[in-house]
Amino acid sequence: MKPILCLDFDGVIHSYNSGWKGARNIPDSPVDGAIEFLEDATSDFDVQIFSSRSNQWGGRRAMRKWLFKHIAIFFSEDPNPKANMHDSGFTSCTQELMMKIKFPNKKPPAMIGLDDRVLTFSGEWPDMEKLKNFKPWNKKGDKA
Repeated sequence: MKPILCLDFDGVIHSYNSGWKGARNIPDSPVDGAIEFLEDATSDFDVQIFSSRSNQWGGRRAMRKWLFKHIAIFFSEDPNPKANMHDSGFTSCTQELMMKIKFPNKKPPAMIGLDDRVLTFSGEWPDMEKLKNFKPWNKKGDKA
């Protein structure tokens, strides 16, 4: 059994440039390299995408649909899920990768996770100012 890699969605896979628009509204493109990373990670890990969207109505479905579209674009396949269904038993590259990725509704017992809004606990408690001033990687240049 492969170890679980838990990935956050917004700010890790989805670029999240527009900010929160609701659990079912995912307007932005992937973070550069995200699709390639997912393809590589599924070889070594049980990849599970867990987000604040995961337990909101329609959130997991929206993430699946968004990811399917962007994986299909990456593989130069039709981003319409119905166009990728084959009666012959043939599975598209998009379908094959999507079948390897899970979208749990509860945080999985992961060996490791990637998240843009988490600090690694080193056994020492962080300073409150450091926590209050925390910025994710894609907001470090912002003054606000």
